[in-house]
Amino acid sequence: MELSNLRPAEGSKHSDSFRRGRGHGSGNGKTAGKGHKGQKARSGAPRPGFEGGQMPLYRRLPKRGFKNRNTKDIVAINVSALEVFENGATVDVAALVEAGIIKNPRDGVKILGNGELTKKLDVKVDALSASAKEKIEAVGGTAEVI
Repeated sequence: MELSNLRPAEGSKHSDSFRRGRGHGSGNGKTAGKGHKGQKARSGAPRPGFEGGQMPLYRRLPKRGFKNRNTKDIVAINVSALEVFENGATVDVAALVEAGIIKNPRDGVKILGNGELTKKLDVKVDALSASAKEKIEAVGGTAEVI
């Protein structure tokens, strides 16, 4: 058993799409899951993160740097990793996943020029470094950006 295999017991979890406050038989009647009295039991309860006027945690902590929302997560592999393919094979993202070289292609795959290549391959990936293209073409293969 691993953490990734853990599941709640069958029937122990309720969906979040049921109607609250529709009687005892519904399993969520009377107080509709809000408990008894208090600010959070009433309408107009404070927004998430509100700490009663105290400076909230998300404002107390320092903010650092800049998070670019348009950044791409490129998976980089070296030319030496392509040695597992047979001579004359076509290497694309699907072939790399099938061979187990990469698990998740994310936003694209780039081949870098570290290592040596001895096989003639037809490489079609999202990006290539200049040295990788040079090494692939030096052994008679083709390097294409798709």
